[in-house]
Amino acid sequence: MLPVLAAAGLGIALVTVAGGDHPTSVATLPAAAAPTSPYAVTVAGAGLVEANTENIVIATPLPGLVTKVFVALGDQVEAGMPLFALDDRGLRADLLARRAAIPVAQSQLAQAKYLFDLAASLSASQAMSTEDRETRRFALQKAQAELAQAEADVKAGELQLDRLVVRAPIAGEILQLKIHAGEYATPASPTAGEQPLLLLGDVSPLHVRVDVDEFDAGRLTPTAPATGFLRGRPDHPIPLTFVRLEPYVLPKHSLTGSSTERVDTRVLQVIYRFDPHQTPAFVGQQMDVFIAGAAEASGAAR
Repeated sequence: MLPVLAAAGLGIALVTVAGGDHPTSVATLPAAAAPTSPYAVTVAGAGLVEANTENIVIATPLPGLVTKVFVALGDQVEAGMPLFALDDRGLRADLLARRAAIPVAQSQLAQAKYLFDLAASLSASQAMSTEDRETRRFALQKAQAELAQAEADVKAGELQLDRLVVRAPIAGEILQLKIHAGEYATPASPTAGEQPLLLLGDVSPLHVRVDVDEFDAGRLTPTAPATGFLRGRPDHPIPLTFVRLEPYVLPKHSLTGSSTERVDTRVLQVIYRFDPHQTPAFVGQQMDVFIAGAAEASGAAR
């Protein structure tokens, strides 16, 4: 019996091994071709698409519990429109107390004015001393100042209350929204690795911020013709229009992920614009940018 079972097991093993010798095909997607420069002489750089106002990080001026969010992703907002609001119950109670102080100050002012007017009428008949009359005059001035202070306290309370509603500083589109009702917001600026509460920017037209290596900065002609290619679309050139050059060479922060990329270098940043209606793109997309070199730039200028 045992020899029979051993032979059967050996047969099954041989069939399994023989079946495993057949190669299996794995479906793979062809790698996207790298874009090529349309210029004979070129300065290349990695670009990052951004809003033409730059990407504005919206923060809260005061810490507090978020009670309402007025916007959603992709919304178009106008300058001054509310974005989100913080819990205002404490400030509203304080404002009620400040407003209640105004009638009290008004009553004290009316009493001081009456006493001063009475002293003025009695001074003609020598029925009141000069000292008493001056005392009532000072009391009237004090009551006037206390009323002005009470009114100023109300305005200050209203201002503090208004600060709890964070509003859009410019007209633009909500690009990122990482705050929800019930969450606690703090006024600390976002650090590396942290996401802002809200990101806002004007995206018509879009800008692309190009990092030019400091070794190529001397060959750069900012106003020269420039062409960009969104990652994954090497067959779709995008004409770029020069906007400005930021004349400060800074350490490179925007990384492309390339295995040959240098991270210990400094870059000069050049900003170009393009029409997103002709070439759909999203803020944050990477773009390969080619700028005509000095020889071609001078030829184009002629």
